[in-house]
Amino acid sequence: MNIEPGRTAPDDALVKSIRRSALVLAIVAVFTVIYFARALVLPIMLGFLIALTLSPINRAMMRRSVPSGLSATLLIACTTAVVVGVGTFAGGTLATWFEEAPRIGQQLEIKLRGVTDAVATVQEVSEQVENIGSNKDSTAPGDQEVVVDRPGLFTTAITGFASTATTIGVALVLAFFLLASGQLFYAKLVESFTSLQEKKRALSVVYAVENHVSRYLLAITMINAGLGLCIGTALHLIGLENAYIWGVAAFLLNYLPFIGGLIGTALVGAYAIMAFDSLGYALLAPLAYQTLTTLEGQFVTPALVGRSLEMNAVAVFLTLVVWTWLWGVPGALVAVPILVVFKAICDKFDHLQPIGNFLGR
Repeated sequence: MNIEPGRTAPDDALVKSIRRSALVLAIVAVFTVIYFARALVLPIMLGFLIALTLSPINRAMMRRSVPSGLSATLLIACTTAVVVGVGTFAGGTLATWFEEAPRIGQQLEIKLRGVTDAVATVQEVSEQVENIGSNKDSTAPGDQEVVVDRPGLFTTAITGFASTATTIGVALVLAFFLLASGQLFYAKLVESFTSLQEKKRALSVVYAVENHVSRYLLAITMINAGLGLCIGTALHLIGLENAYIWGVAAFLLNYLPFIGGLIGTALVGAYAIMAFDSLGYALLAPLAYQTLTTLEGQFVTPALVGRSLEMNAVAVFLTLVVWTWLWGVPGALVAVPILVVFKAICDKFDHLQPIGNFLGR
């Protein structure tokens, strides 16, 4: 074994061990910051994702002598119009559903009384078994029951809407400034490196990330829009009221891998059971929803997205679990775009290519 003068093998092992420990601590620190600083990190991340998605379009407009400020204004204005349009289109009906939620629950309970009675019987028997031999039913005279006053459903919905609107607003403003800066950040990135090879690699990585994210999000958005249109039309033909709302819901829920289709199917099924007298006919609505989402996931998306953007199902599922645990629903929405960015970076560095190869199909 050859050992360099003045340096021993144990020293090398110690340095490697320290580096691995520092890497683990850095990863833990990053996830800790992401978890506790969600309100700050989420709009920033969304802003960069929006900017990456629109950058190729922005650059194409700039090549046609359109000023970067004007092109950024047009792109962000169109994006804002789409977001506001979707919210306005569905907002009225969703508000009505929140107000009628108790009545809808009562109707579902009546329609499914046979099933709920059986579940209630099992639950009652289970509680009686648990209470055998205990004094749970006896209450001391001085005992008091504490009731927690929780906010109502409408208040919770308003709070969530305000938080979502703020996050999207900050993300759109950030995306506007990133797009309006034109090639400034690319120039600064090139200036940060000394050798020509490093400059080329840096630009190559940025352009690859931009291209992958833009292609993926634009393709998925178009696919989701088509899926929403098909689902809305199918539910309208079945005779379900407010079928267009379920088309909008399908468009949004399909951004959630794996679970979006299941959530949509369950919600449509519950609403159809309430809307139709026949339980058998009501099941046509969730069946149509699930069939269309399955066809989209198995055939349409693989054909249109392309093999270069296809991800390993295991990697997608694990990423979805981690980001959902960190941020909930917003984390589930950004999980796959983040994975696309990470894979694009891994593909551009030799020592990270094995990871990129695992993430792809």
